[in-house]
Amino acid sequence: MKYSACRFIDANIIMYAIGAPHPLKNPCRAILDEIKNGSLQVVTNTEVLQEILYRFYSLKRNDQAEIAYNALVGMCLDILPVTRKDMDNALSLLKEFPHITTRDAVHAATMINNEIEEIISTDSHFDLIQGIKRAKPEK
Repeated sequence: MKYSACRFIDANIIMYAIGAPHPLKNPCRAILDEIKNGSLQVVTNTEVLQEILYRFYSLKRNDQAEIAYNALVGMCLDILPVTRKDMDNALSLLKEFPHITTRDAVHAATMINNEIEEIISTDSHFDLIQGIKRAKPEK
């Protein structure tokens, strides 16, 4: 399947949307509404799902973990696996861009390997990576 028409959705969008009051809560909810009404098509990867489960379970917010997980799975056209090729590319990205986080490198590598050019994220690290455009929630 080709994903070039899709955007990659980062974990922070759903976390802000269902989390505590924050200036990014409503902008992230607006993005989720666009996905639900079909004006945005998104995919994500298994690492994003792991990130959601890890974050909410570590905060002992198990109910929110399940809500966030199911919501994200339900709105994505596909959940991409993180492959060995992705990890090899992530290592290369970390060497080239030492200021990005490991998770962001994995997401970027998954995007590059699946020809996805745009990510919806609050993380500015993606702005450093050539070939990836970031759509950020507007406050």
